[in-house]
Amino acid sequence: MDFFNFDSDEEGDQDGKMSESSTSEEAESALEATDNEEEKERPDSSDTDLEIEGAERSFTPIKAAELYREACKLVGVIPVSYFIRNMEEPVMNLNHHGLGPKGTKAIAIALVSNTTITHLELEDNWILGEGATYLATYLVQMLRENCYIQELNISNNHLDTEGAEAVCRMFLDNISNIRAIKLAGNNFREEAAPYFSESLMGNYRMIELDLSHNEFAEKGGELLGQMLANNESLEVLRLSWNHLRMKGAVALSAGLRTNGTLKVLDVSWNGFGNEGAFALGEALKVNNVLVELDLSSNHISNEGTIKLSKGLEVNGSLRILKMSHNPMTVEGALALLTSIRRNSKTRMEEINISNVLVNEGFVRLVDVICEARPELDVVYGGVGGHITKRQEHRPDPMKVIQSYLDKNKLRLWDFFRKMDKEGSMKITVSEFRKAMMQQTQIPLDRVQVGELIRKLDSGRTGQVDYRGLVDTRNQMMRDQRRQLRLEESRQKKEKDKDERVLQTFNNAVEVISPRSSIVMSLSQKSLLLPESESRPSTHFSATPLTSWYYPATTGASTNSQHSAEQASSSNHPLFQSEPHSASTGMLISSLEEPNLYCSEAPVCSDCNMADSEPDTDSNTQLSGVTASHRATPVENRNITHRPPYHLVGGRSAVASTQQKHQKKAAKKNK
Repeated sequence: MDFFNFDSDEEGDQDGKMSESSTSEEAESALEATDNEEEKERPDSSDTDLEIEGAERSFTPIKAAELYREACKLVGVIPVSYFIRNMEEPVMNLNHHGLGPKGTKAIAIALVSNTTITHLELEDNWILGEGATYLATYLVQMLRENCYIQELNISNNHLDTEGAEAVCRMFLDNISNIRAIKLAGNNFREEAAPYFSESLMGNYRMIELDLSHNEFAEKGGELLGQMLANNESLEVLRLSWNHLRMKGAVALSAGLRTNGTLKVLDVSWNGFGNEGAFALGEALKVNNVLVELDLSSNHISNEGTIKLSKGLEVNGSLRILKMSHNPMTVEGALALLTSIRRNSKTRMEEINISNVLVNEGFVRLVDVICEARPELDVVYGGVGGHITKRQEHRPDPMKVIQSYLDKNKLRLWDFFRKMDKEGSMKITVSEFRKAMMQQTQIPLDRVQVGELIRKLDSGRTGQVDYRGLVDTRNQMMRDQRRQLRLEESRQKKEKDKDERVLQTFNNAVEVISPRSSIVMSLSQKSLLLPESESRPSTHFSATPLTSWYYPATTGASTNSQHSAEQASSSNHPLFQSEPHSASTGMLISSLEEPNLYCSEAPVCSDCNMADSEPDTDSNTQLSGVTASHRATPVENRNITHRPPYHLVGGRSAVASTQQKHQKKAAKKNK
């Protein structure tokens, strides 16, 4: 059994490694000292064996307490009385006790053999205030030995990237019995995201993970989306108060699309925006497992809410939707309710838009929906909101006049001459106003006439001349053309943005979708083995989503791409650990895409050639070009590869043999 070293001199070791042999000897000496003290206190062995066994049972809890005291004495800290008093309770709450690194070390030593504590709370204790990885290893080693602790809270302990690496090794091995872990507020940045992604993709024990109040952004969202698409055990994921936005939000939504186990997703207080809401709507069209989604305070406006509602129209699993503190109005709230009303298979039970003021129409719609779905509860801010009414758009009066002239095939001079009785090309403002208000052929009201006069008599001269009327018409036509261009440009930008987000979402789904045909079998080597003993594997790297698309290449280009990815994955920190035994090292799924495009790659015996038979009458010339026949994996078996088919003129030997037999049969028929 691995134990921990009490030697305080090793705490400053730069490598952060513990000597297991020395720690076990010191722990055994502590136990022997405790046993000797107990033997001195025992009376003479004149009692029966039954009484001796009863005495040993009565001293069992004292041994654990004495072990903890001895550990505190050797480490140099004061024992925590609360810990000693509650060592036999299932829940141990040591939050805000100021344990520090040394105090945590003593606690870890005492918990190695504990069999009663199932829930351990160690929040806000500055566990990694000194020594970083070295001190985090105490808890990890303890959890390797203790199989009774199932819930762990080590939030707000300044773990940083080094602590994330130590904790993720435990996930990677699938050794600990931890089912729920809280790692909130530990200063995890983008550098820590690869550790969680790699370790949780193959983890099958973790059910609940809390990574809130950290600093994951775009790269972190991409890697966590990769993890979501391949993890098959996680049911609760909390990522609130991070920096998830743009591509990170879209990638996380793409992972949710293919996930089949996650039931609760909390991404509140991030920056998903309308783009992230659009991606989530696309994910909800496919995902039928998610039960609760928290999107509070994500800068989602009415536009994003409408896009999200398209996914709610077909989703049949979501029960709780929280969207409070978003800049939406009653228009977005009505879109949510309308989508629920249209969905016949919805299971929605709660919609929280507590900051939105609604109107009476919204309340009436809620009453109508609740008659058919009495379990639905809609939480809103109150009645008093209103749909913003756009001001009545009045057409440009000069445009109305020009339309009338075009319809009746008249000139502008004809229109002005009817008002200019004297023929001076000028009339007074009062005469122009009177003429326009008395005529009935052109539909202009008093406001429009006043607006037209302000344009014609901008200098306040009291006169309206023909030249000014012509200039006003020309300016109106220029303004009309400019507004038309602006509207077309705005619509094009919105369309391009939606297409770009959708393309990014589809590319992310294509890359991070789990591939069952390449899952590693139990007889293969572990990913933790040295590179010389295990097959190199390809792993996802957090590159921009625009480069996630894998082009179909052949020959050396494909091989060079895979070799580069293999080299980068071999340098990953999680692959630089020591080899693990076969009994403890658990295998995880690899995201490697087998190279089946070129003739140089070995073809599996359980693979079928996807290409159809070559046409016997074809005279296609393939000289100088390497043909690429892609094999389709049928089953995932751990078997040795057969030698590759030899290509003859760009075709396989089997295909060329079949072609010869067909030619012979054709000659016989003739």
